[in-house]
Amino acid sequence: MPLNAIRSLRKMRGGAQSHLVEADDGHFYVVKFRNNPQHRRVLINEAIGSVLLRYLQISAPEVCVVSASAEFLRNNPEVSIQLGSRSIPVNAGWHFGSRYPGHPDTIAVYDFIPDVLLRQVVNLREFLGVLVFDKWAGNADGRQAVFFRSRVNQWSAGGAVARTGIVAWMIDQGFLFNGPHWDFPDAPLQGLYHRPLVYESVTSLDDFQPWLDLVVNFPVEVIDEAYRKIPLEWLEGEENALEELLEKLLRRRSRVPDLLEDCRLARPGLFPNWNRKPARR
Repeated sequence: MPLNAIRSLRKMRGGAQSHLVEADDGHFYVVKFRNNPQHRRVLINEAIGSVLLRYLQISAPEVCVVSASAEFLRNNPEVSIQLGSRSIPVNAGWHFGSRYPGHPDTIAVYDFIPDVLLRQVVNLREFLGVLVFDKWAGNADGRQAVFFRSRVNQWSAGGAVARTGIVAWMIDQGFLFNGPHWDFPDAPLQGLYHRPLVYESVTSLDDFQPWLDLVVNFPVEVIDEAYRKIPLEWLEGEENALEELLEKLLRRRSRVPDLLEDCRLARPGLFPNWNRKPARR
């Protein structure tokens, strides 16, 4: 069952015109509405992407379905879609929710941090994993991520040690599958994160492991699970088109190594150490 939106906090940046809302479970969610300007399909892309990322063990927000009732929308008239000078009401019903990292009043969330802090991100290598994912899933947008401080467990000889560190979450999967077009144009520069630092460690395709093998051998069962999580009111006659899309996604698993190579050739400056021979001792 979906969560219920109970309070609107603010409108978020971005073309989907999402809103940050509080739900009745006590958590906060960035909600993309079914009648957003980018298309209803971006909600489906978000939901499928979340299942795939969870299987690949890439850090991303928990997601859910959030119900915006007619009463909630009456009490929060600022929750609307702006198209030019027109304000379009949000449709009551089920929408896509991506959990915020904590209470907005007590946690600072950044979409940019300087290099000195970026190097300290505890899961920095996951930018390699999410590039594998983005090339496979045809992300037509640049890779989006947010950063925040959180308690994390790090393993050592003595066991798990909890400490505070900077964590990256991979957000905004709406333009997987080329957004509302549901195809795979495979432009080499699409899906890249704009900071070269995250790719400095790459010297060969082996550095994209274990994610490369996980994608090439991705189980059909997980794709089926993703399909079953889509609310029927988001599909509304799109069932056949979605099935065809997911079949194409499965068929392109083996192409991912070549897509990564195309990416490197198109922007070698982003991968300064790829195929660089080690210095002689």
